[in-house]
Amino acid sequence: MNDEQPDMFDFLEADVLVLTAGPCHTPWIVRSRRMALLRWLVTLVLLLGVAWLSPLRAQEAPRFVGAKACAACHPSETSLWKGSHHARAMQEATPATVLGDFNNASFTQFGIPTTFSRAGDRFVVRTEGPDGYPHEYDVAYTFGVDPLQQYLIRFPGGRLQALGIAWDARPKASGGQRWFGLYPEQRLRAGDRLHWTGRDQTWNYQCADCHTTDLRRNFDLATNAYATAFTDVDVACEACHGAGSVHVAWAEVRPKPPVPVTPGDRMGLANWLRPTDGGGWEMDVQTGIAHRTAPLASTEPDTCAPCHMRRKKLLDTPLVGAPLLDGYLPALLDPGYYFPDGQIDGEVFEYGSFVQSRMHQAGVTCSNCHEPHGLRLRVEGNAVCGQCHMAARFDSTAHHHHEPSGTGGQCVNCHMPTRTYMIVHDRHDHSLRVPRPDLSASLGTPNACTQCHADRPADWAARAVAAWYPAGRRTTSHFGAALQAGRTGAADAERLLDALILDAGQPPIARATALGLLRNRATGTSEAAVKAAITDPNPLVRAAVPRALPAAPGRSMVQGVAPLLNDRVRAVRVEAARALAGTEAQMTDPQRVALARGLRELLNAELVDADRSESHLNIGLLYLRLGQATQAEEAYQTALRLDPRFVPGMVNLADLDRMRGRDQEGAELLRRAIAIEPGNADAWHALGLTLVRQRNAADALQALRRANELAPGNPRYAYVYAVALNSAGMTKQAIAVLEQAHRQHPADRDVLLGLITIARDSGDPDAAQRYARDLVALTPSDPQARLLLEQLGRR
Repeated sequence: MNDEQPDMFDFLEADVLVLTAGPCHTPWIVRSRRMALLRWLVTLVLLLGVAWLSPLRAQEAPRFVGAKACAACHPSETSLWKGSHHARAMQEATPATVLGDFNNASFTQFGIPTTFSRAGDRFVVRTEGPDGYPHEYDVAYTFGVDPLQQYLIRFPGGRLQALGIAWDARPKASGGQRWFGLYPEQRLRAGDRLHWTGRDQTWNYQCADCHTTDLRRNFDLATNAYATAFTDVDVACEACHGAGSVHVAWAEVRPKPPVPVTPGDRMGLANWLRPTDGGGWEMDVQTGIAHRTAPLASTEPDTCAPCHMRRKKLLDTPLVGAPLLDGYLPALLDPGYYFPDGQIDGEVFEYGSFVQSRMHQAGVTCSNCHEPHGLRLRVEGNAVCGQCHMAARFDSTAHHHHEPSGTGGQCVNCHMPTRTYMIVHDRHDHSLRVPRPDLSASLGTPNACTQCHADRPADWAARAVAAWYPAGRRTTSHFGAALQAGRTGAADAERLLDALILDAGQPPIARATALGLLRNRATGTSEAAVKAAITDPNPLVRAAVPRALPAAPGRSMVQGVAPLLNDRVRAVRVEAARALAGTEAQMTDPQRVALARGLRELLNAELVDADRSESHLNIGLLYLRLGQATQAEEAYQTALRLDPRFVPGMVNLADLDRMRGRDQEGAELLRRAIAIEPGNADAWHALGLTLVRQRNAADALQALRRANELAPGNPRYAYVYAVALNSAGMTKQAIAVLEQAHRQHPADRDVLLGLITIARDSGDPDAAQRYARDLVALTPSDPQARLLLEQLGRR
């Protein structure tokens, strides 16, 4: 990208400067006494200002000092920490830290041998490199410790790459003490982004933030190189407590021997982790469940979250302990990450699950269960739950209906079932949910019961749960039904999603997800839900409002969402700017100013990940919405310079070629994309449309067919393929494609309109009216749908 900012930003930023230059207005006509008083006040303010500013200038911003500076005053915490996974998250490769067998061991996968050996204190791996040929590499760092350990290898450009073969650190009796491949079912060739030398295995972006302290990625876009640095090579004290220099200075001047800390003295800590609400936990003997005596006020959840969730970073160096959404945008309950009921599916870690739980709503935090320095459970087994759940009531056969000494009698096996990642790592689902085998049949979700009783069906488990708990949770609705309806395009999706969004008792992450599922589906009935979400007290819900907007929002919708550009939370402003980019013609002058600020924040947020092609693709899309095609092309080209095999960049650049009348160049680019990823439906679809414009109907039809086959869940691809079939005279095949799409996506308006049009034009008025009635039922408030049905009835 050019250093010179684009015209849109320059113009709007100038407006910002003008409007903020003089916020105060003083009448010109004043009496002399008032003028004298004014001069006196100005002098006083200046003097006071100097007095106030002097200590602030003398005190520098907190700096990172390293874990060694903490150890002298905090020996017990340091001792606990040294044995923790945090302390061993990443270590220099030495005989004391390397767990794997480097005694000339070998491992072969897909016919490719890898050997592990020693050369003095060096640990050497010989394996396939980025050119597809074997090379020897020195291990620079260990990565993790249990149940597996990975190894990092230095590459040119300041990169560290994570080897795709890991050491199974479990005991031999548990299947461990062996080398294994992290992708046993995929032959990853050199050049693939998942190959261990590929961009998705680059430590500097993928891993470093959460395995070091005070990371500075220091990526240079011009040279495509890193100069990454950190204060501690592991997750040390300041990763959670924040930069410690002011605290160290406080400790140095503290009286000796130490006197008790006065209330309100935060000891110079950058992040105060103790709750400030003055509350505690009290057991309710009637329910057997403890509750807080005051609502939780603590930075702890937002401190742990960034490294225990999927998220987009919004700042280079977010402040430790700052409100989470000022520095990050959490992933929602999207397909591939979570099942529709919120259970973990992909590798999403803990936070997104935990915030769904009733424990989180009650004020439980990580350190209620985990000792924060050693990270182990505060007490073992069911006793950790017994801190808040009376054992006599819950740790009993009357409650769990299993043998107390068996696996069924362990709380976590029912309420925190595991899912395996990285081949050997079993991780607990932290949503702490009541098992719902009754949902498995309707939503296709897993359940804890049949995870243990694998030979039994879900309905067997559902009957047992119903018998044990006649008035149990199964009798209540679950947000999973709405999210599943939204994912599959069910006819009642909008109604269910609206209800979920408006239900303040549901987890905010589920309500935010529902907003995103309204996109391009919302009709007038959803306006109330979206409008309510704009002023929702939870910032994650507000940040999701722009996801509900169509690609080209109308003026009323722009006016409704524009206040989010001035939200106090950065993530909300950034997402609002993303959705409203290009709508400035529908805005007032103050709204344009706010949009300009938001676009600046959005651009900066994308450039946080300037080493990723995806970010430059996003920047290109942003410039395109602003009507700046030249800057968009530069961003797409940058994405492809960073990764010449980045297919989404090729598809979008080809679309820009279309806009500029360069379809021949676009077609060549799309064919190159398909050669790289033959299974990419987006590339096939784009190529099909390009061939239609080039009047190559036969090849276009085959490309569109292939796109529909590769992405059967995309109703748009089915619609376009059906239109192409109908244009080629294959009306029956077109209707068959659309009917199949309608069965999968009964709420898709375009599919219904396609069925109505083709049935009408092919002489089947009864079918056309039937589909039109479906459309009216789907959108009862749409007068155009009713008019269409009336017109068909008059034929």
